[in-house]
Parts: sequence; structure tokens; C-alpha cells
Amino acid sequence: MQRIPEPELMDEVDQVLAYAQADFATSDKAMVERLAQLCGEDPGAALLDLGCGTGNISLLLANRWPNAKVLGLDGAPRMLAVARQRAVDQADLCKRLRFEQALLPLAAAGDLEACFSAVVCNSLLHHLHEPAVLWQTVAQLGGPGAFVYVQDLRRPDNAEAVEALVAAEMASAPEVLRGDYRASLYAAFTPEEVEQQLEQARLNTQLQVAPRQERYLEVWGWLN
Repeated sequence: MQRIPEPELMDEVDQVLAYAQADFATSDKAMVERLAQLCGEDPGAALLDLGCGTGNISLLLANRWPNAKVLGLDGAPRMLAVARQRAVDQADLCKRLRFEQALLPLAAAGDLEACFSAVVCNSLLHHLHEPAVLWQTVAQLGGPGAFVYVQDLRRPDNAEAVEALVAAEMASAPEVLRGDYRASLYAAFTPEEVEQQLEQARLNTQLQVAPRQERYLEVWGWLN
């Protein structure tokens, strides 16, 4: 099935409200547990969450590793407003968790350059019209030896498989979430396409990609 790109930013009022109210706790926790398993429970002391959205994963990272500082980056201001409010609601995290607005590619990373011990990314890759900018940013911001974990949707083989996933995963979800999920499945990459991206970025000897469960793919490894 041919890939159909979708808008890079999700920041419409109805989208932000739907995502803020949605319960992704089970899948988000599963992702963080998988990250912990792969990195040996030691992602280091400076964690970056690329495409953090409403901050779900960033908050989980900060709670899971209480000695680490976490930065969430996203290009959508309304999504970040929700994330920042969630951080305020957990006052004990305020010194270790922050959110900043940024669009990829980063023209100048400044003091962020190669300073993170782990770069984490959940469901950003399929939004990008030029996926190379993600791998460029991973290499730019991950320090030597940094652990990388990227989880994203995997494009199904055909339209029937897309509709089956939408029906199974989003049966009771608001229509805005159902529509976004459908568009994201069409916009997602296959593991083979991601392998090509890693090769072009010269990260294929450091990072590996594989399908995960019925609808995901994952990329992980350590930077040189």
C-alpha cells in the first residue's frame, strides 16, 4: 500500500482536547517498559523525548528515572500547553522536567548539542514529510554512547487492514481520534523503509529496526 503523508503538526483545538482527554496509559507504559528492558534499566541522566505532544511519555520517563532530567520537544504550542500544565500538576518534577517548542530540523541546537544520554521518540516519524530530519536530530542531540529508542506505527499492507485496526483499536474513540489514527496508519513507514532511512543516515550499524506487535515498529541501539 502506498504511503500517504499527513499534516506534520497536530495542534487543532479539537485534536488537542481529544488527545488530552484520551487514555493512552496502557500503551504508553508498555513503551517505557520496553525501553527500560532494551537499555538495561539505565538510560542515563539526560533524557530527550522528541515529539512529546501532551507530555505522556515525558512524565513517565521522569517518574521512572527520578535521578534523570527530561526535556520534551514538540512543534505544537497547544499540545505543549497541556504538557506543561501536567508537569505543574506534579510539582515534584518541576526541577527535572521541562518542555520546549521546536520544529525539526533544528537549525541550531545550541546548548542541546549532543548532550543527551537517551533519545526517545514515540509516534513522530510517520508525521514527518522528510523522515531524514528525525535521524539527523537523533545524531545531533544524542551524545556518544546515547541510547536511542523510537517507536512508531507500521503501515499495513492494504486499506482493509487499516480499517480493521481502526475498528479494533478505536471502536469507542471520538471521531477526531479515529480519523487521525486512520491517517497515521496510511502515513506510517514499513520496517524496510526505515532500514533504508537508517542506511542513508549512516546509522544502520548503530541502530536496528524490527516490527513490534501487530501495529508498531521499533528502532533501538546505542550511538557511537
